[in-house]
Amino acid sequence: MKTAQPPLSKETMERAVLSVRLRRKRIIKQNIPLMVMFLPVILFYIVFKYIPMLGLVIAFKDYNFFDGIIGSEWVGFKHFKYLFGNAYTRDIIYNTLLLSCLRVFVSFPFPILLAIMLNEARKLLFKKTVQTLVYLPHFLSWIIVGGIVVTVFAEQTGVVNGLIKLLGLPSYAFLYHEGSWISIYVGSSIWKEAGFSAIIYLAALTTIDPSLYEAASMDGAGKWHKIWHITLPGIRPTIVLMLILAMGHVMEVGFDHVYVLQNQVVAKVSEVISTYIFKIGLQGADFSVTAAMGMFESLIGIVLVVITNRIARAFDQGLW
Repeated sequence: MKTAQPPLSKETMERAVLSVRLRRKRIIKQNIPLMVMFLPVILFYIVFKYIPMLGLVIAFKDYNFFDGIIGSEWVGFKHFKYLFGNAYTRDIIYNTLLLSCLRVFVSFPFPILLAIMLNEARKLLFKKTVQTLVYLPHFLSWIIVGGIVVTVFAEQTGVVNGLIKLLGLPSYAFLYHEGSWISIYVGSSIWKEAGFSAIIYLAALTTIDPSLYEAASMDGAGKWHKIWHITLPGIRPTIVLMLILAMGHVMEVGFDHVYVLQNQVVAKVSEVISTYIFKIGLQGADFSVTAAMGMFESLIGIVLVVITNRIARAFDQGLW
């Protein structure tokens, strides 16, 4: 039988509490430089992310400049009923979902494949050159990228149509047909962001123990077997994390990307929530309707993140 431990004296407990407090103060003092460095980030999120959330109340009001946020009439879910009862806004939500899902699920594997290929490259000069070339588009604005895309795919003077004409075929208006416009939209997104996103996976690949590859080689495993059984399982937590984060942006289609490629001919598939908010909210000054649309977009993003994380937790890979 275990003997009962004698109760701690009051002095011992006070010394223990004092020791804990001193240790906490020492830790805080040691981390003051890090806290100061992190302070601008906290202020950025407070000022530009959290305080503006208070303005969401105008989604439930008939907001106007003269009465202000507080004085405007409360109308409840009037604007939400208008959004979901209007066929045009339903088409906009559908376009947003379509383009976002294509961008997420079609584009998602490319950074992984690019990172694996760069990791397998043995010539350092070749590897560094390719890395530089694929990273570069990320640092170009969508205005520049849009100009490049329009120049390349223009019907009369575009490079692609120039090659088509050399083959004796008629030119094709790529940016004025819905199917080709969607393909160009997704392709330009991959071209611009895949290289930069691959950095995260390259960092994850450095954590894999090289002895695993050596053991696999001794067992006669080929390149593809090593990738399938060692590389991909080794970066699986990173893949799941990036997928969860990507799912949070399913309802967000970048305004710049769509706007620079958009035209009236393909408006049926290119009009999305972000461009709708710009045209109706900023140009049309209908702030309450667009606030309701933005709130709906954010709520769907939260729901998708929670659902994706719950599914990932079933495989012990959840974010929280």
